[in-house]
Amino acid sequence: MLYLLRMMLLGLHVVLASLVGLVIGLCRPFNPDNSRLFARLYGIPATRIMGLRLKDETGPLADQPPGCVIIANHQSNYDLFILGQVIPRCTVAVGKKSLGLIPLFGQLLWLGGNVLVDRGNAYQARKAMHLTTRKLQNGASIFIFPEGTRNRSDHLLDFKKGAFHMAIEAGVPIVPVCVSRYAADLTLNGWRRRTVVVRSLPPIPTTGLSKQDIPALIEQCRGQMQQCIDRLDQERLSDARYR
Repeated sequence: MLYLLRMMLLGLHVVLASLVGLVIGLCRPFNPDNSRLFARLYGIPATRIMGLRLKDETGPLADQPPGCVIIANHQSNYDLFILGQVIPRCTVAVGKKSLGLIPLFGQLLWLGGNVLVDRGNAYQARKAMHLTTRKLQNGASIFIFPEGTRNRSDHLLDFKKGAFHMAIEAGVPIVPVCVSRYAADLTLNGWRRRTVVVRSLPPIPTTGLSKQDIPALIEQCRGQMQQCIDRLDQERLSDARYR
């Protein structure tokens, strides 16, 4: 019963937040801060409806000026609500083109200046990557899930190269963001609130790197994120405040 109530409230909230976001977006289309505002419209009420408590440990990300590539692990569609609360100003996302077809949500993605990639079309994908690189060079930050798909396992999937190509080409740092594992045992049918920790790591500079350095850069980022996510799990098990 609680599950059904929460899903109904969540659906109603998404529709209302989308409508409010559309009004804002039409009043200030493509404003560089639209995506952050839209993400908070969705995220803050949604996590409360779901019974999730966010523990924000993203100091390095908050201190980083606009103009970086933000990468995060991807567990479920609910990541939008969680990560949307820590996205810094002047940040746009890179996502798959099919997201733009979702009623209301797709229009918000467009009005927020986000970049949607057609992964099945190599030419269009390269064109989208060039667009994101220009956004980085113009001072915007880019948010992307380097795994490329949802992953609930204990180990990160292999990272796609796109985010690292963009960072090196634009000469901007990469900021890894780690979300504690919550999706595998998430239940919306209980009253107990669950804490989800979001922790950002220090920026990783790319100045002076070339395409030949991408494999090592990927392994560095993936290794640091895996260690951080494992630590978050250990902390959750040993600290009652995280439960």
